[in-house]
This record gives sequence, C-alpha cells and structure tokens, in this order.
Amino acid sequence: MMEVFESQYDWIQRTRESLFQYCETLSPSDYVKENETFGGDSIRNLHAHVADCYRVWLGNRALGKPLTPITPESINNVQEMREVFKETNNLVHEFLNEYKGKWNHTVQVTFNSGGSLEVTPLWLFTHTITHEFHHKGQIVKVGRKLGYVPPETDLIEPSWVKS
Repeated sequence: MMEVFESQYDWIQRTRESLFQYCETLSPSDYVKENETFGGDSIRNLHAHVADCYRVWLGNRALGKPLTPITPESINNVQEMREVFKETNNLVHEFLNEYKGKWNHTVQVTFNSGGSLEVTPLWLFTHTITHEFHHKGQIVKVGRKLGYVPPETDLIEPSWVKS
C-alpha cells in the first residue's frame, strides 16, 4: 500500500508544481500582499501554513521531531517557498517510510495545550494532503482577485484532455 501513497504524493507534488509556476507569474509584491477577504492572509502565508501543517502533524506529532514552526515572514519569494517544500517532501517520505504497513495502527498525538488525540497514520496523511488542496483553492482564488488567470491546478494534465 505504501507505493500507492508514494504515487499519490507524487501527484500532489505535480499539482503543487503547477501552483508554484503560477505563483512565479505573480509580482513579488502580490505574492506577499495580505488580502482581507482571506483573513489578512497572503498567498505566501497560505503556502507557509500548508508546509507548516505537514511539519506539525507528520513531523512533530507523528514522528516526534522537534521541528520549529514556519513563519511566513521568513520566506521572501516563491523560490524560497520551493526550498521549504523540498524539506516538506523529505518529511513526507520519512513519514511514509516510518508507517509503511502500519496505516491503521493507532498513533497518539499531543497538542501544546496538553490534550491528545488517537488517530491512524492513514488519517494523518489524509488530513495533511486534503488540507493542502483546500488551501490550494484559496491561493488560486486570491490570485484571481489580484487579477491573475490561474492555470488548471487540479489533477488534469493537458496531454489527457481530448479535444
């Protein structure tokens, strides 16, 4: 089953690449521009939040790694965000290797508040990837609001589309 998750994450990285290419067409100021429609978030802030979700849920909580939070202000442009996601990719692969064959075992995750939750590695992986896709939609929407026309960022590739 691990091969399925690795393949699934490969597809996620492909859609993320489309989104990065789109973000590279934005002016640097628009990439970091805070938008009140989305609670003051910028595209950069949404990207950082997505990467941080992987770090917190898979790194800190599932793998017990003492990873520091990602602060949007520490990332100045799309190229720097790409570097953050290279680290994220390594973390996801480490998680997939750690839980290979144990997708339905229970994992106890703890919160800074002192609370805890029992979940499965399958839940953790599903939570983080669906969270990314939720925010991918927001990033595209913010870009549209700023006047940019986004490419197709879903799992549709031009070679598949028949005219």
